[in-house]
Amino acid sequence: MFNSLSDRLADSFKRLRSKGLLTEADVDATVSEIRRALLEADVALPVVRQFTKEVRQKAYGAARSKALNPGQQVVQIVHDELVAVLGGQTRELSYARRGPTVFMLAGLQGAGKTTLAGKLGKWLREEEGKRVLLAACDLQRPGAVTQLSIVAEKAGVDIHAPESGDGQGNPVEVARSGLNRAITEGYDVIIVDTAGRLGIDEEMMRQARDIRDAVNPNEILFVLDAMVGQDAVQTSIAFRDGVGFTGVVLSKLDGDARGGAALSVRGVTGQPILFASTGENLGDFERFHAERMAGRILDMGDMLTLIEQAQKAYDQKEAEALARKMQKGQFTLADFMAQLQQLRKMGSMKKLMKMLPGMNQFRDQLDAFDEKSIDRIEAIVNSMTPAERDDLSLLNGSRRARIARGSGTSVSEVNGLVERFTQAAKMMKRMSNGGGLPGMPAIPGMPGGRGGATKNQRKAGKKNRRKCGNPAKQKHGEAQQTVKDEPAAPTAGSAFGLGASQPASPAPTLDDLPDDLKRMLGQR
Repeated sequence: MFNSLSDRLADSFKRLRSKGLLTEADVDATVSEIRRALLEADVALPVVRQFTKEVRQKAYGAARSKALNPGQQVVQIVHDELVAVLGGQTRELSYARRGPTVFMLAGLQGAGKTTLAGKLGKWLREEEGKRVLLAACDLQRPGAVTQLSIVAEKAGVDIHAPESGDGQGNPVEVARSGLNRAITEGYDVIIVDTAGRLGIDEEMMRQARDIRDAVNPNEILFVLDAMVGQDAVQTSIAFRDGVGFTGVVLSKLDGDARGGAALSVRGVTGQPILFASTGENLGDFERFHAERMAGRILDMGDMLTLIEQAQKAYDQKEAEALARKMQKGQFTLADFMAQLQQLRKMGSMKKLMKMLPGMNQFRDQLDAFDEKSIDRIEAIVNSMTPAERDDLSLLNGSRRARIARGSGTSVSEVNGLVERFTQAAKMMKRMSNGGGLPGMPAIPGMPGGRGGATKNQRKAGKKNRRKCGNPAKQKHGEAQQTVKDEPAAPTAGSAFGLGASQPASPAPTLDDLPDDLKRMLGQR
């Protein structure tokens, strides 16, 4: 979503990195480019003005300090201001001290409230260990109750839906009876899904206020479509004044819109962004961290989120056992499949790669990456027998043809997978033994290293050690090497031979050789 904004900001910072010192003229030019980038991203004008004002003032201070690396200074200033615009410190959810906690969802129709109710319920169940009940209070939209029932089943939570919907029933009574059920049956959280409209109207606001007064929610979450652009400002202000809300949930954050809503809503409403929906699956839901989002916008990556997802997907004991196998060179295709399946639990490969720092420069390659290629790899490996996965040397021509037919691929694809896996296994064994990556000099002192010498340097060393066929030249070379290798004698009164300098005896030269040898060497 923030691709265009990221590119524009990166271009602005490139010009600063070529500067030796930062001047106020450089600051003005950069801030002007940042202002245009934010406006093109549909960020609200009041937010843009405040943002550029803060960046300019702090960058002026950096320019007056005459510090080195001005580009990095401005990047840090912009990063800090982005964090402030997005909400700063992450706020914790407000839970009830006694009885069930009530979360009420509000927003326009089409913002994704019903699906988000299931995502929030799943997150509360898995991450917070809560017992969750969904209350179907959207009785206006056709099929809304049925949709919520399906979502609740997939999320593994219960649903309260006494009315079939489709314009029938009283949503306020459904909310009230749902709360009574949550109290009676001991639920920890009840999520109230309310109706939306295609636009702001008084009827919708009145119904939302009546539900709010009936259940007295601990959190009112305003669900905002991150793709609506400038209209997000007017919508959020209308809900803030008409119903009131305590936090914002951004939906459709994986879209290709400009993303101005995410940067505007906090500054306009004063309420924090609590969650972000990043995909269609129920698991594509995460807490919103302003600092991490600012890092993604500035192409600094989001390693903390990546690590958190890895900790959920990977088993520590299995990882340690795999590391031992790699070190012994026993890594097989069966182990590779287990790792691939755990990696897929973390989510889309494209999303995971985009969390790494500096990946914006590879955006075209990431967009062209086919997620189905992983399915083809799994099909090839699953078409092998257990013995073949453990020992690839068994794969002769007929076996490879059988695997290709069984996986619906070609023999060339099977050969390519086997070749790449063999190379990767060798590389992992070498790295686990301290050998380093092929084509890169090893670190001196590391096991398996070569002291940092390159291939050409090693060849040159071997060439220089060749013996000359001329006996006179060979004798002269040996004499010079002996002088070089002989350690200097420590001088009196010095520590480790480092004392007063003594006149050293000159090394033998060609002039010191006998005349007959000089004639043989062509010196006379």
